[in-house]
Amino acid sequence: MAEKDRIYLYDTTLRDGGQTEGIDFSVADKQAIAEALDAVGIDYVEGGWPGANPTDDEFFAAPPKLERATFCAFGMTRRQGRSAANDPGMAPLVNSPAQAITLVGKTWDFHVEVALGVSNEENLAMIAESVAFAVERKGEALFDAEHFFDGYKANPDYALACLEAAAEPGARWIVLCDTNGGTLPDEIERIVGEVIRHIPGDRLGIHTHNDTGTAVAGALAAVKAGVRQVQGTIGGLGERCGNADLVSIIPSLALKLGYETGVDADGLKHLTHLSHLVDERLNRAPDRHAPYVGAAAFAHKGGLHASAVEKDSRTYEHVDPSVIGNSRTIVMSDQAGRANVLARLGDIGIAVDPKDEKVARLVEAVKQRTYQGYAYDGAEASFELLARATLGEVPEYFNLVRFRVMDDRRWNARGDLVTESEATVTLEVAGEQVMTVANGNGPVNALDTALRKALAGTFPGLAAMHLVDYKVRIMPPPRDGTGTDAVTRVLIESADDEGRRWATVGISANVIDASFEALKDAICYKLYRDEAGD
Repeated sequence: MAEKDRIYLYDTTLRDGGQTEGIDFSVADKQAIAEALDAVGIDYVEGGWPGANPTDDEFFAAPPKLERATFCAFGMTRRQGRSAANDPGMAPLVNSPAQAITLVGKTWDFHVEVALGVSNEENLAMIAESVAFAVERKGEALFDAEHFFDGYKANPDYALACLEAAAEPGARWIVLCDTNGGTLPDEIERIVGEVIRHIPGDRLGIHTHNDTGTAVAGALAAVKAGVRQVQGTIGGLGERCGNADLVSIIPSLALKLGYETGVDADGLKHLTHLSHLVDERLNRAPDRHAPYVGAAAFAHKGGLHASAVEKDSRTYEHVDPSVIGNSRTIVMSDQAGRANVLARLGDIGIAVDPKDEKVARLVEAVKQRTYQGYAYDGAEASFELLARATLGEVPEYFNLVRFRVMDDRRWNARGDLVTESEATVTLEVAGEQVMTVANGNGPVNALDTALRKALAGTFPGLAAMHLVDYKVRIMPPPRDGTGTDAVTRVLIESADDEGRRWATVGISANVIDASFEALKDAICYKLYRDEAGD
C-alpha cells in the first residue's frame, strides 16, 4: 500500500487517561501498559509529563523497554520572558530518556490573551523557539495545537499562523486538537481540508475529545480529509467524557477504510486482550458492550439472530470477531471462548493440537473460573500456569498445609500507635513439612515474607523476586447473596532481578486467602521460568 495511506497512531493513555475521574496509574501500571501498546504496534507511546508529579518522574527514570514504538514526553512551550534553553518546564523534557517531545501550545487568540496574558506575536515566538529547541535536543518534536478548532473558527489566520510557527522549525507532527470536544465531524472534515492547503496532511494529526459523543467519528473524518496521525487512548479514557477510543479507531481504519497502520493483522488479534488488560490494571470492569472488543460485541441470543448468524455470520456481524481477538457468543454455547484460549496458548509458545481433549478441559476450566470471578487478561502468568498445569507441564513445587495471619494494633513504648502483622505458614516442600513465622508491613507482606522464608532453603532463587504492585477489586456478590458475600479479586505484579515482570490473580470471599492464591501463583511462575531458563 502506498505511503500516503499509512496512518500513524499516537497513544496518550498514560497521560490523558490519568485525568479520568477515579483513575490513578502506578509506575507499574504505566510500564505494563506501555509495553502492551508497543507489542500491538502503536507508533508513539506518550509516557506523561516529566517534572509534573512523582509518578511520572519515577516512570521516566526507569522507562519501559519499547521495541517498536517511539517513547514520547509531554510538556508545554516555554514561558514568557525565558529562552527555551533556560525554561524550567523544558529542562525535564529534553533531559528525559524520551525519544521525542510533544509540546502543547495555545492557538486560540482568546486564550493567548486571557490565559497566557501575552501578545499574539510573543505566543508565536514561544511556539517556534520551543519546537526548535526540542528538535535540536531530541531530533523529533510534535506540536499539539490546543483548542485549534475553536481558535480557527474565531480567527483562522492566527490559528494557521500558530501551526506554521511550529512547522517552520521542524515539528514532525502538528496535531489539531478539539480540546473541549465540541466540534462535530462535518466541521472537522471541512476545517482539516482547509488547513491542508497550508500544511501537508502527512505532517498533520488529529486529537478529538468525546464531549459530543463523536470523538471516534471526528477522528475518522479528519483522516478522510487528509491527516495522517491519530491520537487517542485505550477505551477512550480521559477527562470529562474522555478521548477518542483507539480500540475503535484502529480496526475501523484497517477493516473499514483500508488504511495501513503499525498494527498489523497479528496486532489486531490482540486488541481485545489489550483493552481488557488496561481495564484490569486499572481495577475497572470491562465494558461488555464496547465496540469490537466487548464481551457482548458479538453475542447473540437464541432465536432469529442466532439462527441467522450460524448460517452466515455476515447477517448480524459487521466483521469476523476473531480478527480483533474477540469471539462470537451464542448465549449458552459451549464453543464460546475456545478460539481465545487457543490464541493465548499460541502467544505463550504452547504448541498443542486443537483437537486434544486437554484443550477442551482447559477451555472448560477457563470458562468456569471466569464465571467465578477470575480475569486472565491482566494476569498472564496465572493463565500460563493454569494452561501448563492442565497440559501436565508444571510440577507441584509445594503444598499449603495451613496459614494464619494476625494483626496487632497497639501503642509502643514511645507512645506511638503502631500496627503490626504476623503470618504463620506451614508448607509441605521437598517431602518435608516446614513451618515459619514472619512479621510484615501489613498482612499480605507478612504472608509473602513467611512463604519465602519457608521456601528459601529449597528454592534460593526466590531471593531475587519481589512484589511490585498489589490491587484489590470487590466483585459483585451472587444473585442470592448480600454485599458481604462478594468475591474479592486480588491482582499481584511481581518482578525479579533479571528484569522479568509477571502478574497473577487470586479470588476468594476472604481478601487474605485471595492474596495467598495470587502469591502462590507468582512464586510458582518464578520457579517454572527459572527451570525453563527464560
